[in-house]
Amino acid sequence: MENANGAPVPKATNDDDALAARAAALDAADPLAPLRERFLLPKGVVYLDGNSLGALPAAVPPVIEDVVHRQWGAGLIRSWNENAWWAAPVRVGDAVGGLIGAAPGQTVVGDSTSVQLFNALTAAARLRPNRPLLLTDPGHFPTDQYIADAVGRLLGMEVRRVPPADVAAVLAEAGDRVAATSYSPVDYRTGELYDMAAITDAAHRAGALAVWDLCHAAGALPIRVDELGVDLAVGCGYKFLSGGPGAPAFLYVARRHQADFDHALTGWNGHAEPFGLSGDYRPADGVERARIGTPPILSLLTLEAALTAFDGVDMAEVRAKSLSLTSFFLDCADAVLTELDFTTVTPRDPHRRGSQITLRHPDANALARALAARDVIVDMRAPDMLRFGVNALYVSHADVLAAARQLSEVVLASEHRQERFRTPTVVT
Repeated sequence: MENANGAPVPKATNDDDALAARAAALDAADPLAPLRERFLLPKGVVYLDGNSLGALPAAVPPVIEDVVHRQWGAGLIRSWNENAWWAAPVRVGDAVGGLIGAAPGQTVVGDSTSVQLFNALTAAARLRPNRPLLLTDPGHFPTDQYIADAVGRLLGMEVRRVPPADVAAVLAEAGDRVAATSYSPVDYRTGELYDMAAITDAAHRAGALAVWDLCHAAGALPIRVDELGVDLAVGCGYKFLSGGPGAPAFLYVARRHQADFDHALTGWNGHAEPFGLSGDYRPADGVERARIGTPPILSLLTLEAALTAFDGVDMAEVRAKSLSLTSFFLDCADAVLTELDFTTVTPRDPHRRGSQITLRHPDANALARALAARDVIVDMRAPDMLRFGVNALYVSHADVLAAARQLSEVVLASEHRQERFRTPTVVT
């Protein structure tokens, strides 16, 4: 049998049949399967890029229509009070807080991840004065590294890049010279899961603060920031939280630090009397002082609607399904991608794995584009990493099997070698 390009298409094998039967059984027993109906997924599309941009929750379009036509269109400026726009940053923050293990009154939403991280790191350094070192991950997302360097330049600190495995040793050696650590629990490239508890504890033993970027963890893992003693944390709203492209980010400030939280970017929304229009900044009480400028109401209320997809959901069940999906994907890759020049990057140990699988292949960019032409949406990270993100609220075991099969067919048919897939392009 040949495909449209005249290349051979692999026949189904007993292994294929067994994988299909296993996928069907796992999906039939999945307690979260009905949650897929909470999302508007295009028919026939396998979407494994929710770790970059979450799928559209069904609750969002009617809310946006109401916000635009009734609240903004008819209510106009009155909606800041009548429709509680002013309270939205903290109200939505508490909704996010519920997903990351934060008690109410410690999380605020608004601005971008970069802005929130900059404020978190400057505040952390000011909470630990006369400590000249800031530790961050050399494998961190580039923005995290840029922001750490910017804070270092601003405050005259040394930024030292230390792999997560070496943090405890460096903290033990550097002692009282470290002001803060800045890490993510999940490596955005490989999907490796780091030990938040161990790094946070090591930071505290050295008298430093632990700052976490939860972009690839919030909505995918049970995080428990309060229980772990996390000091500050940030995260975006558009990945596993499915708040839409450019959704505002959140900032968590542990209650014990709020009275002394002194961030670099202060705005009128965080003033104790924002409508008093004083020329001198006086911070509001509690986490409200972490507010900055006028919140992006359309995207903020979009995120609020998106978060209802988690209503009644136990994050432990989300984690269990995520591990089931990623374990099954590894089994599928072992069965159908052997001898096709793929290398598994993500740890096979489930205790060291986030909610994605990453495969290394020299033609990762072309393969991602060829898969997209087959309605299998994944992404890549330079130079050679293919990422398959799984959101347990809407991804099925049948989806990950289909992705592995389609990837095998693409390689065997050399589809990715077509010129249209090899031209450099932006892959998010």
